[in-house]
Amino acid sequence: MPYKPQAEPGKTDYKADVQITRLGDKIGDPVAAATFPGHILRFRNDRWDRSVGLDMLNEQQWVDHFGKFEPLPDNLDPPLALRYHGHQFRNYNPDIGDGRGFLFAQLRDHENRLMDLGTKGSGTTPWSRTGDGRLTLKGAVREILATEMLEALGVNTSKTFSVVETGEKLMRGDEPSPTRSAVMTRLSHSHIRIGAFQRIAYEKNEELMRELVAYCLEYYFGGAQTDDPASELFARTAQEVARLAGAYMTAGFVHGVLNTDNINITGESFDYGPWRFTPYWEPGFTAAYFDHEGLYCFGRQPEALHWNLAQFASALRLISDSDPLVATLDDFPKAYGVAFTEHFCWRLGVVSEGFEKDRYLVVAAEKGLAQKNVGIDQFFFDWGKCENLSCPDDKTREFAEFRALIAERERFRQPVSDYWGHPEPCSMHIEEVEWIWNAIASDDNWAPLTKKINEIRAMGVALRNG
Repeated sequence: MPYKPQAEPGKTDYKADVQITRLGDKIGDPVAAATFPGHILRFRNDRWDRSVGLDMLNEQQWVDHFGKFEPLPDNLDPPLALRYHGHQFRNYNPDIGDGRGFLFAQLRDHENRLMDLGTKGSGTTPWSRTGDGRLTLKGAVREILATEMLEALGVNTSKTFSVVETGEKLMRGDEPSPTRSAVMTRLSHSHIRIGAFQRIAYEKNEELMRELVAYCLEYYFGGAQTDDPASELFARTAQEVARLAGAYMTAGFVHGVLNTDNINITGESFDYGPWRFTPYWEPGFTAAYFDHEGLYCFGRQPEALHWNLAQFASALRLISDSDPLVATLDDFPKAYGVAFTEHFCWRLGVVSEGFEKDRYLVVAAEKGLAQKNVGIDQFFFDWGKCENLSCPDDKTREFAEFRALIAERERFRQPVSDYWGHPEPCSMHIEEVEWIWNAIASDDNWAPLTKKINEIRAMGVALRNG
C-alpha cells in the first residue's frame, strides 16, 4: 500500500474542548499576551481555518483573537505557557519552557482530533530568561514557507495558522536590525514535547507522569490498549517519529534544531528556525550556522531522532520497566527504514512492495542522487511525471540500476495535474526564501509569497491526487 499523507482538510463547526487543565497547575503557567503597537493581518490559513470552525471569523475578529489574543469562546482564559526541560544539542537544560509562546486554545477538528492553537512571539513568560518573547516577521514568513512545503510533500507538520505583523522594531544578531516583528499562531495535533516528560522525571513526580501519559494516550492515540500505558505511549510515539524521520529524508528537509524540546509526542514536526531544504542528496548538508559539528545535518536526522527517543525512554523509566522501552528503541531502525522507503515510493508515485523490495529501489536512487548531477526535487519531478516509468533518458545515466527496478513497478498516481506540465518542479531553497523575504522587506510586496503558497498547494494537490 502507498504511504498516505494527510487529506485535504474538511469543514466543521467550532468545538472548544479544553482538556489540558485536567493536568492541574503543574503542566504550565497562566500568562498574558503582550500588548502590541500595531496589528496587520499578513497571513490567514484559509484551508485549515475551516477545519476547526474558525472560517466564519471576519478580519477584525481574527485579529482580535490572533493578534490581541482575546479568548475564543469557552476556551482557555488565560492561556498557558507550558513547562518542559530538554537536551539542546545534547546538553541537558532544566531552565527552559514556553519562553515566547503559550497554549492559546484547544478545539476539535474535522476528524474530531483534539487540536492545539499555540503561539510564537506573543510576549514574555516565566520561561523567557533574557529573551524579549518576540518573533521577527522574517521568522514568521519562513515558518509559513516551511509548513506549506512540508505539508505538500506529505510530511506530518504543524500548520501555520495566522501571522499578524505587530509594529515593533526588533534587534537580532543574526539578521539586519532593527527588523519587523510579528506574532504567529500554529495549529498542532498536540505540542506536548519529549521535554515535558524529561522535566517530570527530573522532578521525580510519578503521579504527574502517570497523568500525562494517560492524557497523551487518551487524546492523541485513542486511549490505552494495554496495562502498561507508559511503554505503550512510547511505542506509539516511536512509530510516529520513525515516520517523521523517513518523511524528512524523502523531502530533502533539514529541520536544523532537533532538540528533545522540539520533538512532539505525536511525531508532528514543528518549531521551524534555521531550516533548509538540501538541493542535492548531500548527507552532510547542515541548516543551522551554529551547528558546527553537523549534529543535525541532513543524513544524521534519523540518528538524532533515535537519540531523542532514548531520552524519552529514560524519562519514562520513572513509571515503567526498561525492557519494553529498550525493545521499542531496538525496533526503531527497521521502523524508520520501512517509513523511509514507503514515503520514497509515495513521492515517486509507485506502489510500495514491502521493505525488502523497496529498499533496493531506494538504494539505487540514492546512488544516482549522490552524484549530485540531479537535484532531489528534479529527480522526483522527472520520474513522477513519466507515464511509462522508463524516462527521462537524458538525465539518468547514473540511474541505470534504478531505471531497471522502477520499470517493474505499478503506478498508483497518474500525472494528470497541470503541475506535471510545468518546466521545473516546485522547490523551496534558501535563495528563493531570501528573494521572497527581500520583496517584503524592501517594498512591502507580498505577491511573491502569495504566488509561492499557491504553487506549493498546487503541487500538494498533484501529489495527493495525480
